[in-house]
Amino acid sequence: MKFQKTLTNYLILINGVIFVLMFLFGGFNAFNNARILVSFGAQWGPLINNGQWFRLITSMFVHGGIMHIFFNMYVLYIFGNLVERVYGPYKFFSIYIITGFVASLATYVFSPMSISVGASGAIFGMVGLLFGAGFREDTPNMLRSMTGKALLPMILINVFLGFTVPQINNIAHIGGLAAGFTFGWLTPVIMTKKAWDIWKVIYYVCLAVSAISFVLLLIFFFL
Repeated sequence: MKFQKTLTNYLILINGVIFVLMFLFGGFNAFNNARILVSFGAQWGPLINNGQWFRLITSMFVHGGIMHIFFNMYVLYIFGNLVERVYGPYKFFSIYIITGFVASLATYVFSPMSISVGASGAIFGMVGLLFGAGFREDTPNMLRSMTGKALLPMILINVFLGFTVPQINNIAHIGGLAAGFTFGWLTPVIMTKKAWDIWKVIYYVCLAVSAISFVLLLIFFFL
């Protein structure tokens, strides 16, 4: 199967590379080892309080086991590629990073002592984006079956599971979902050229912040 050069698939590839590096670094025990999770960018309140804000970004690319990354990347493949096709690569990546950041920030505020990893906050951001788009009158009719109330059963089931399964960071899920819904509700699917140019600038800012976050993580890693 030929690799499709979408931003979604590159995000999946980056997540996969980090997962493999974690395995090479610590074997299967790496994903249950707090020290290794933190070394690879996990979010932890005391370190963020110490100035390591970049963990609010890097934690989105770290996963705590094979099932964790498999499920997240499977859902990202579906919803990420869908959002990227609907909104374009610039807006997709920007909202992915922003909603993931909001999800991490919610975790930091409401559960600062937990070690948090995973892309699910940003993935819920993608779901929230499509959910919010369904409540706009200018959303094309062809998207109605995959936006708005059509997503409500899936959202409710996953939020319910988040409250019943202790390992799930439901704070991040709800934070990402709320941020994504806000973007979907307030911004149109069909963009003007001016809006496209604005999202292009936001994309490069998000890309730069993400790159800087990993550079800072490497600096702290080797200190």
